[in-house]
Amino acid sequence: MITPPTVAETGGEYSSEPAQNVQVPITDINLKLIRTMNDQAVQHPISDQTQTLFGTPTPYRVGPGDVLQITVWDHPELAAALGQITPTTRTDDAAPGFVVDEKGNVQFPYAGTVHVAGDSVEQIRHKIVSRISKVYKSPEVTVRVASFRATEIFIDGDVGKPGSVQINDIPMTLTEAIGRAGGFTDAADQSRVTLIRGGKRYPISFAELVRGGHSPSEIVLRPGDMVHVGSRDENGVYLMGEVNKPATILPMRDGRLTLAEALSQAGSLNPGTAYAKQLFVIRDSTGSNPQIYHLDATSPVSMVLANQFQLEPKDVVYVDNGALVKFNRVLSLFLPAINAGLTAAIVTK
Repeated sequence: MITPPTVAETGGEYSSEPAQNVQVPITDINLKLIRTMNDQAVQHPISDQTQTLFGTPTPYRVGPGDVLQITVWDHPELAAALGQITPTTRTDDAAPGFVVDEKGNVQFPYAGTVHVAGDSVEQIRHKIVSRISKVYKSPEVTVRVASFRATEIFIDGDVGKPGSVQINDIPMTLTEAIGRAGGFTDAADQSRVTLIRGGKRYPISFAELVRGGHSPSEIVLRPGDMVHVGSRDENGVYLMGEVNKPATILPMRDGRLTLAEALSQAGSLNPGTAYAKQLFVIRDSTGSNPQIYHLDATSPVSMVLANQFQLEPKDVVYVDNGALVKFNRVLSLFLPAINAGLTAAIVTK
């Protein structure tokens, strides 16, 4: 059984401290808080996890299943090795050419078995020239990948065409992958993109990258990567209490949503029933670090503060009707460990 929490008031911050050392602060939304939050955002614009994904594109490496087109100029007798395109060829068939087998090899006239897996087309060209120079004097050779089938990445979520995307000679950056998957849908949350690589999840925010002076194209994908684009529907903010239109408010496409924007979409406060001095934001109600923020909406600077206070997914914005009994019931639903002692902290504000 949890004993009633004690109530402390320090510098505009209120906390509840049950015997089990659980602390739920009630913090005033003021200029000091806004400055602290802004400073934290500037100091850490890009997460350390995201920074590990930055890289420089490298030349495409051929792999098993790829089809190569190898041309030796002025030697039409070798053209027959490429095969011919017939009217019955389906669009999903591999292009005519030399297929890299499961061991990473191709067979080419006068060159024999050539191991090409892991090589760039330039490296393969040098290998072919070296082999057939024993038969042809100073051969002019061109090598290109006619069909890319060796490696792919997977993309799902709120994009136009979810599914697998083949990696080709165009560097497979994050922006390239999303573009080839049909781009973001209207419901996409561009701040909730997840890259899964080797069983590890990397959260990516396009807005965070831009604010940090980076482009999403600096993130280079690898074969087997999976990209998931989250939906704004999954990250709504709940408006409750004395507002004109209680609702779930979705974040903007960049994932950002201020308290003022959320209140505006909810039709603002109900002038007949709202007690504007008691506006609360409940954060991380189901997590290990719940927090409650308080705003006195009757203050002359309240709308300035609300316009700068960034909400987070699953925040609950509650406007009281003055009795505080109703708000205490809301808290008992969202924060079961908090009891009537917390109401005493709110009354003192």
